[in-house]
Amino acid sequence: MYKSLVKPALFNLDAERAHHLVFDNLRRAARLPGAKALLRGLYDYQHPSLARELFGLKFPNPVGLAAGFDKNAVLTDELATLGFGFVEIGTVTPRPQPGNPQPRLFRLPQDEALVNRMGFNNDGAAAVAARLARRQNRQLIIGGNIGKNKDTPNEHAAADYVACFEALADVVDYFVVNVSSPNTPNLRQLQEKKPLIDLLQQVQACNQRRSEPRPLLLKIAPDLTDSQLDDILEIAEETRLSGLVATNTTISRDNLVTDAGQVAALGAGGLSGRPLRARATEVIRYLHERSHGNLPIIGAGGIHSATDALEKLAAGAALVQLYTGFIYEGPALVSQINKGLVSHGA
Repeated sequence: MYKSLVKPALFNLDAERAHHLVFDNLRRAARLPGAKALLRGLYDYQHPSLARELFGLKFPNPVGLAAGFDKNAVLTDELATLGFGFVEIGTVTPRPQPGNPQPRLFRLPQDEALVNRMGFNNDGAAAVAARLARRQNRQLIIGGNIGKNKDTPNEHAAADYVACFEALADVVDYFVVNVSSPNTPNLRQLQEKKPLIDLLQQVQACNQRRSEPRPLLLKIAPDLTDSQLDDILEIAEETRLSGLVATNTTISRDNLVTDAGQVAALGAGGLSGRPLRARATEVIRYLHERSHGNLPIIGAGGIHSATDALEKLAAGAALVQLYTGFIYEGPALVSQINKGLVSHGA
Protein backbone atom coordinates (compact mmCIF):
# COMPACT_ATOMS: atom_id res chain seq x y z
CA MET A 1 0.00 0.00 0.00
CA TYR A 2 2.87 2.37 0.78
CA LYS A 3 4.44 2.12 -2.67
CA SER A 4 1.18 2.13 -4.62
CA LEU A 5 -0.77 4.79 -2.69
CA VAL A 6 1.12 6.62 0.05
CA LYS A 7 4.48 7.16 -1.62
CA PRO A 8 3.11 8.65 -4.88
CA ALA A 9 1.01 11.12 -2.88
CA LEU A 10 3.93 12.12 -0.67
CA PHE A 11 6.31 12.44 -3.61
CA ASN A 12 3.95 14.98 -5.19
CA LEU A 13 4.66 17.27 -2.25
CA ASP A 14 7.78 19.21 -1.35
CA ALA A 15 10.08 16.74 0.42
CA GLU A 16 10.23 18.58 3.74
CA ARG A 17 6.49 19.22 3.75
CA ALA A 18 5.90 15.52 3.12
CA HIS A 19 8.20 14.68 6.02
CA HIS A 20 6.18 16.83 8.43
CA LEU A 21 2.91 15.41 7.07
CA VAL A 22 4.10 11.87 7.81
CA PHE A 23 5.08 12.92 11.33
CA ASP A 24 1.72 14.57 12.01
CA ASN A 25 -0.29 11.65 10.67
CA LEU A 26 1.73 8.99 12.46
CA ARG A 27 1.34 10.87 15.72
CA ARG A 28 -2.42 11.25 15.25
CA ALA A 29 -2.87 7.64 14.17
CA ALA A 30 -0.94 6.31 17.16
CA ARG A 31 -3.37 8.06 19.50
CA LEU A 32 -6.30 5.99 18.25
CA PRO A 33 -7.31 3.04 20.46
CA GLY A 34 -5.46 -0.09 19.41
CA ALA A 35 -3.39 1.72 16.78
CA LYS A 36 0.00 1.02 18.31
CA ALA A 37 -0.83 -2.67 18.67
CA LEU A 38 -1.93 -2.73 15.03
CA LEU A 39 1.31 -1.11 13.89
CA ARG A 40 3.35 -3.59 15.91
CA GLY A 41 1.41 -6.45 14.36
CA LEU A 42 2.14 -5.14 10.88
CA TYR A 43 5.79 -4.13 11.24
CA ASP A 44 7.44 -5.37 14.43
CA TYR A 45 9.04 -8.69 13.51
CA GLN A 46 10.79 -10.37 16.43
CA HIS A 47 13.08 -13.39 16.54
CA PRO A 48 15.60 -14.46 19.20
CA SER A 49 18.44 -14.67 16.66
CA LEU A 50 18.12 -10.95 15.89
CA ALA A 51 19.23 -9.85 19.36
CA ARG A 52 22.61 -8.13 19.61
CA GLU A 53 24.63 -6.99 22.60
CA LEU A 54 26.92 -4.06 21.93
CA PHE A 55 28.42 -1.27 24.05
CA GLY A 56 26.83 -2.97 27.05
CA LEU A 57 23.38 -2.46 25.50
CA LYS A 58 20.94 -5.19 24.44
CA PHE A 59 19.44 -4.47 21.03
CA PRO A 60 16.33 -6.54 20.15
CA ASN A 61 17.42 -6.42 16.50
CA PRO A 62 20.25 -4.75 14.56
CA VAL A 63 18.14 -2.39 12.42
CA GLY A 64 18.01 1.19 13.61
CA LEU A 65 16.73 4.53 12.39
CA ALA A 66 19.52 6.96 11.57
CA ALA A 67 19.80 10.47 12.92
CA GLY A 68 18.07 13.17 10.89
CA PHE A 69 14.63 11.57 10.69
CA ASP A 70 13.40 12.36 14.21
CA LYS A 71 15.70 15.25 15.01
CA ASN A 72 13.69 16.49 17.97
CA ALA A 73 12.62 13.17 19.52
CA VAL A 74 8.95 13.84 18.92
CA LEU A 75 8.06 10.37 17.59
CA THR A 76 10.16 7.89 19.53
CA ASP A 77 7.15 6.08 21.01
CA GLU A 78 5.49 5.83 17.61
CA LEU A 79 8.67 4.73 15.83
CA ALA A 80 9.10 1.99 18.42
CA THR A 81 5.98 0.32 16.99
CA LEU A 82 7.58 0.00 13.52
CA GLY A 83 10.08 -2.64 14.59
CA PHE A 84 13.29 -0.64 14.91
CA GLY A 85 15.90 -2.08 17.24
CA PHE A 86 17.01 1.45 18.14
CA VAL A 87 16.40 5.06 17.13
CA GLU A 88 19.03 7.79 16.90
CA ILE A 89 17.67 11.30 17.46
CA GLY A 90 19.28 14.56 16.40
CA THR A 91 21.52 16.06 15.34
CA VAL A 92 20.94 18.17 18.48
CA THR A 93 22.77 21.41 19.19
CA PRO A 94 23.00 23.24 22.53
CA ARG A 95 20.76 26.11 21.43
CA PRO A 96 17.75 25.88 19.12
CA GLN A 97 18.42 26.85 15.53
CA PRO A 98 16.23 27.04 12.41
CA GLY A 99 18.74 25.47 10.04
CA ASN A 100 19.38 26.59 6.50
CA PRO A 101 16.83 28.43 4.33
CA GLN A 102 14.19 26.36 2.56
CA PRO A 103 13.99 24.54 0.22
CA ARG A 104 16.72 22.34 1.67
CA LEU A 105 15.60 18.75 1.08
CA PHE A 106 15.33 17.27 -2.41
CA ARG A 107 14.54 13.90 -3.95
CA LEU A 108 16.35 12.23 -6.84
CA PRO A 109 13.79 9.48 -7.61
CA GLN A 110 15.75 8.03 -10.55
CA ASP A 111 18.64 7.38 -8.18
CA GLU A 112 16.49 6.61 -5.11
CA ALA A 113 18.48 9.29 -3.34
CA LEU A 114 18.07 12.48 -1.34
CA VAL A 115 20.06 15.69 -1.21
CA ASN A 116 19.76 17.66 2.01
CA ARG A 117 21.27 20.81 3.43
CA MET A 118 19.10 21.00 6.53
CA GLY A 119 21.80 22.57 8.69
CA PHE A 120 21.11 20.98 12.08
CA ASN A 121 17.62 22.46 12.44
CA ASN A 122 16.44 21.44 15.90
CA ASP A 123 14.72 22.59 19.09
CA GLY A 124 17.91 22.63 21.18
CA ALA A 125 19.27 20.22 23.76
CA ALA A 126 17.08 21.30 26.68
CA ALA A 127 13.82 20.87 24.78
CA VAL A 128 14.85 17.50 23.33
CA ALA A 129 15.97 16.25 26.74
CA ALA A 130 12.64 17.25 28.30
CA ARG A 131 10.76 15.45 25.55
CA LEU A 132 12.77 12.26 25.98
CA ALA A 133 12.22 12.36 29.73
CA ARG A 134 8.47 12.16 29.06
CA ARG A 135 8.53 9.25 26.59
CA GLN A 136 6.45 6.21 27.44
CA ASN A 137 8.47 3.43 25.80
CA ARG A 138 11.55 3.00 27.97
CA GLN A 139 12.65 -0.23 26.30
CA LEU A 140 13.55 1.37 22.98
CA ILE A 141 17.28 2.14 22.80
CA ILE A 142 17.83 5.83 22.01
CA GLY A 143 21.00 7.27 20.56
CA GLY A 144 21.80 10.95 20.87
CA ASN A 145 23.50 12.50 17.84
CA ILE A 146 25.12 15.80 18.89
CA GLY A 147 26.65 18.74 17.06
CA LYS A 148 27.62 22.38 17.39
CA ASN A 149 25.60 25.49 16.67
CA LYS A 150 26.28 27.15 13.32
CA ASP A 151 27.53 30.37 14.91
CA THR A 152 29.95 28.62 17.29
CA PRO A 153 33.52 28.94 15.99
CA ASN A 154 35.40 25.68 15.56
CA GLU A 155 37.86 26.64 18.29
CA HIS A 156 34.95 26.63 20.75
CA ALA A 157 33.12 23.63 19.27
CA ALA A 158 34.08 21.23 22.07
CA ALA A 159 32.09 23.30 24.55
CA ASP A 160 28.96 22.84 22.42
CA TYR A 161 29.41 19.06 22.30
CA VAL A 162 30.00 18.91 26.05
CA ALA A 163 26.88 21.02 26.66
CA CYS A 164 24.79 18.64 24.53
CA PHE A 165 26.27 15.64 26.27
CA GLU A 166 25.45 17.01 29.72
CA ALA A 167 21.90 17.92 28.71
CA LEU A 168 21.10 14.50 27.20
CA ALA A 169 23.19 12.08 29.26
CA ASP A 170 20.32 10.99 31.49
CA VAL A 171 17.84 10.41 28.67
CA VAL A 172 19.80 8.64 25.90
CA ASP A 173 21.57 5.28 25.87
CA TYR A 174 24.54 6.16 23.67
CA PHE A 175 26.03 9.23 21.98
CA VAL A 176 27.25 9.94 18.47
CA VAL A 177 29.52 12.92 17.88
CA ASN A 178 28.69 14.37 14.46
CA VAL A 179 31.53 16.31 12.85
CA SER A 180 30.86 14.95 9.35
CA SER A 181 27.76 16.77 8.14
CA PRO A 182 28.53 18.86 5.04
CA ASN A 183 25.76 21.34 5.85
CA THR A 184 27.30 23.35 8.70
CA PRO A 185 30.10 25.66 7.48
CA ASN A 186 33.59 24.36 8.33
CA LEU A 187 32.21 21.51 10.47
CA ARG A 188 34.13 18.85 8.56
CA GLN A 189 37.38 20.60 9.48
CA LEU A 190 36.82 19.09 12.93
CA GLN A 191 37.54 15.67 11.41
CA GLU A 192 41.21 16.62 11.21
CA LYS A 193 43.29 14.72 13.73
CA LYS A 194 44.32 17.38 16.25
CA PRO A 195 40.99 19.23 16.66
CA LEU A 196 39.08 15.96 16.73
CA ILE A 197 41.24 14.45 19.46
CA ASP A 198 40.83 17.59 21.54
CA LEU A 199 37.07 17.63 21.06
CA LEU A 200 36.58 13.95 21.84
CA GLN A 201 38.85 14.09 24.87
CA GLN A 202 36.78 16.90 26.36
CA VAL A 203 33.52 15.02 25.78
CA GLN A 204 35.04 11.80 27.07
CA ALA A 205 36.34 13.52 30.20
CA CYS A 206 32.80 14.67 30.93
CA ASN A 207 31.53 11.17 30.18
CA GLN A 208 34.03 9.40 32.44
CA ARG A 209 33.06 11.55 35.40
CA ARG A 210 29.65 9.91 35.36
CA SER A 211 28.93 6.91 37.56
CA GLU A 212 27.66 5.13 34.42
CA PRO A 213 29.48 6.47 31.35
CA ARG A 214 27.59 6.35 28.07
CA PRO A 215 28.96 4.63 24.95
CA LEU A 216 30.53 7.36 22.82
CA LEU A 217 30.72 6.94 19.03
CA LEU A 218 31.90 9.10 16.15
CA LYS A 219 30.06 9.53 12.85
CA ILE A 220 32.36 9.88 9.87
CA ALA A 221 32.02 11.03 6.27
CA PRO A 222 32.28 8.64 3.31
CA ASP A 223 34.58 11.12 1.57
CA LEU A 224 37.62 10.46 3.78
CA THR A 225 40.77 9.01 2.23
CA ASP A 226 42.35 5.80 3.49
CA SER A 227 44.99 7.78 5.36
CA GLN A 228 42.27 9.85 7.01
CA LEU A 229 40.45 6.66 7.96
CA ASP A 230 43.68 5.40 9.51
CA ASP A 231 43.79 8.62 11.53
CA ILE A 232 40.21 8.00 12.64
CA LEU A 233 41.19 4.58 13.97
CA GLU A 234 44.12 6.07 15.89
CA ILE A 235 41.85 8.77 17.29
CA ALA A 236 39.26 6.18 18.30
CA GLU A 237 41.88 4.25 20.25
CA GLU A 238 43.42 7.32 21.85
CA THR A 239 40.08 8.77 22.98
CA ARG A 240 38.60 5.37 23.95
CA LEU A 241 35.62 5.55 21.63
CA SER A 242 33.06 2.77 21.84
CA GLY A 243 32.60 2.63 18.08
CA LEU A 244 32.01 4.44 14.79
CA VAL A 245 29.01 5.23 12.61
CA ALA A 246 29.94 4.82 8.94
CA THR A 247 28.83 6.77 7.06
CA ASN A 248 27.22 10.19 6.87
CA THR A 249 26.06 11.74 3.58
CA THR A 250 28.50 12.41 0.74
CA ILE A 251 29.38 15.59 -1.13
CA SER A 252 30.12 13.50 -4.25
CA ARG A 253 27.77 13.58 -7.22
CA ASP A 254 29.47 10.79 -9.16
CA ASN A 255 27.62 8.09 -11.12
CA LEU A 256 24.13 9.54 -10.78
CA VAL A 257 21.37 8.69 -13.26
CA THR A 258 19.63 12.02 -12.73
CA ASP A 259 20.61 14.71 -15.25
CA ALA A 260 23.76 16.49 -14.07
CA GLY A 261 22.28 19.91 -14.76
CA GLN A 262 19.23 19.10 -12.66
CA VAL A 263 21.46 17.91 -9.82
CA ALA A 264 23.66 21.01 -10.04
CA ALA A 265 20.58 23.24 -9.90
CA LEU A 266 19.69 21.83 -6.48
CA GLY A 267 22.89 23.31 -5.04
CA ALA A 268 25.00 22.14 -2.14
CA GLY A 269 24.08 19.41 0.31
CA GLY A 270 24.77 15.87 1.42
CA LEU A 271 23.69 13.02 -0.85
CA SER A 272 22.20 9.87 0.66
CA GLY A 273 20.52 6.75 -0.66
CA ARG A 274 21.41 4.06 -3.19
CA PRO A 275 24.37 5.90 -4.76
CA LEU A 276 26.13 5.85 -1.39
CA ARG A 277 25.76 2.09 -0.84
CA ALA A 278 29.02 0.88 -2.34
CA ARG A 279 31.25 3.57 -0.85
CA ALA A 280 29.74 3.21 2.62
CA THR A 281 30.36 -0.53 2.46
CA GLU A 282 33.96 0.08 1.35
CA VAL A 283 34.54 2.35 4.34
CA ILE A 284 33.02 -0.19 6.74
CA ARG A 285 35.14 -3.01 5.34
CA TYR A 286 38.33 -0.94 5.50
CA LEU A 287 37.72 0.14 9.11
CA HIS A 288 36.75 -3.36 10.17
CA GLU A 289 39.82 -4.95 8.62
CA ARG A 290 42.27 -2.29 9.81
CA SER A 291 40.90 -2.48 13.35
CA HIS A 292 40.94 -6.30 13.24
CA GLY A 293 37.27 -6.26 14.14
CA ASN A 294 37.96 -4.70 17.54
CA LEU A 295 36.01 -1.46 16.95
CA PRO A 296 32.23 -1.86 16.58
CA ILE A 297 30.73 -0.13 13.55
CA ILE A 298 27.16 0.96 12.88
CA GLY A 299 26.72 0.79 9.12
CA ALA A 300 24.64 3.36 7.26
CA GLY A 301 24.37 4.43 3.65
CA GLY A 302 22.24 3.08 0.82
CA ILE A 303 20.37 0.34 2.67
CA HIS A 304 17.18 -0.23 0.68
CA SER A 305 16.77 -4.01 1.11
CA ALA A 306 17.72 -7.01 3.21
CA THR A 307 20.50 -7.71 0.69
CA ASP A 308 21.95 -4.25 1.31
CA ALA A 309 21.84 -4.78 5.07
CA LEU A 310 23.50 -8.19 4.75
CA GLU A 311 26.25 -6.58 2.66
CA LYS A 312 26.98 -4.06 5.43
CA LEU A 313 27.02 -6.77 8.09
CA ALA A 314 29.28 -9.00 5.99
CA ALA A 315 31.67 -6.04 5.58
CA GLY A 316 31.97 -5.77 9.35
CA ALA A 317 29.08 -3.67 10.62
CA ALA A 318 27.58 -4.84 13.91
CA LEU A 319 24.36 -2.85 13.46
CA VAL A 320 22.79 -0.97 10.56
CA GLN A 321 20.74 2.21 10.21
CA LEU A 322 18.10 3.31 7.71
CA TYR A 323 17.10 6.73 6.50
CA THR A 324 16.67 7.26 2.76
CA GLY A 325 15.75 3.62 2.16
CA PHE A 326 13.01 3.97 4.77
CA ILE A 327 11.56 6.89 2.80
CA TYR A 328 11.71 5.14 -0.58
CA GLU A 329 10.69 1.65 0.56
CA GLY A 330 8.32 2.46 3.43
CA PRO A 331 7.92 1.11 6.97
CA ALA A 332 7.76 -2.54 5.86
CA LEU A 333 11.48 -2.31 5.07
CA VAL A 334 12.40 -2.84 8.73
CA SER A 335 10.62 -6.19 9.02
CA GLN A 336 11.78 -7.22 5.54
CA ILE A 337 15.38 -6.72 6.59
CA ASN A 338 14.93 -8.52 9.89
CA LYS A 339 13.22 -11.45 8.18
CA GLY A 340 16.02 -11.55 5.64
CA LEU A 341 18.63 -11.65 8.40
CA VAL A 342 16.86 -14.56 10.09
CA SER A 343 16.50 -16.51 6.84
CA HIS A 344 20.21 -16.04 6.08
CA GLY A 345 21.27 -16.85 9.63
CA ALA A 346 22.92 -13.44 9.97
